[in-house]
Amino acid sequence: MDEHTAVTALAALAQGMRLRVFRALVGAGPQGLTPGVLAATLGVSSSTLSFHLKELVHAGLVTQQRDGRHLIYRPELARMNALTDYLVAHCCGGQPCGVDAPAATGNGACTSC
Repeated sequence: MDEHTAVTALAALAQGMRLRVFRALVGAGPQGLTPGVLAATLGVSSSTLSFHLKELVHAGLVTQQRDGRHLIYRPELARMNALTDYLVAHCCGGQPCGVDAPAATGNGACTSC
């Protein structure tokens, strides 16, 4: 990942509703969610949700796929992991920093991708 890509992704997540949308999609995993389910889950209007999903898709953090009459939005987990790897790539100059990694995955990245 390069700096421009990281900045674009971080800028997309630097807004409360977009962060909530992204976290809801990450929680759903690779199966994704429809806009209707997302709107109901987050208590947001369809038009507001559409605006925020467009920004997340543009940043490469979310994908959109048509399934018949429905749209399915999925988190781009590989991009999410690349972003976290980019953010910590130079942590402590490559030396162990003494901070315990999250127990679930060992490095904070999603291992189910």
